[in-house]
Amino acid sequence: MSAPDEHAQLRISTAEFFDGAADDLGDIEIVGGRVVRLMAQSPLHSRVVRRPAGALESGRRDGGPCMVVDSDVAARFPDTDAAAADRRLNIRYPDVWVRDCDPYDVNTVTDHILLVIEVTSESTIDADITDKRIQYAAAGIPRYLIVRLDQKEERIEEIEEYRLDWSGRRYRVHTVHRRVLLLDDPIEVTVPFASLEQA
Repeated sequence: MSAPDEHAQLRISTAEFFDGAADDLGDIEIVGGRVVRLMAQSPLHSRVVRRPAGALESGRRDGGPCMVVDSDVAARFPDTDAAAADRRLNIRYPDVWVRDCDPYDVNTVTDHILLVIEVTSESTIDADITDKRIQYAAAGIPRYLIVRLDQKEERIEEIEEYRLDWSGRRYRVHTVHRRVLLLDDPIEVTVPFASLEQA
């Protein structure tokens, strides 16, 4: 790991990551080798991560395709094109994902993700609506939901549902949910916002 002084950004290479160098760093993501520390989230953020995950798990059909719903699990995205080894690695921990049931491997899991949900907060909104949207589309993840909380993080303003335009590997808005989350794929769920927000 490299950090020339206490004010510099901590960087980590792929080899260092897989040797466990990030294990004691707490809640982080790694973007272009740079360690990005994640802020503690609000109670509403926590509920809005848990509840859609629970609804998706409950919505899986018996006899349907095998799907796994996970939260805050590492996924490696394509490395950044950089000469220095400590400026390449990209590891994200999506708030929620749905993937097929192939065995989990941090290096290949993005090939198996069917849906990602990110819940915005003051500290993550820019990354959620720009960087991650570009990165997830480039990785070929078919669906991306952005749950937008209000500025005070007291309620859900809307949930933007994006679907992948395979021809350009970018997302296009499919719909904006305003009071109820209605998903038809990869798992059918109907969840009123009030149920997601309820304390």
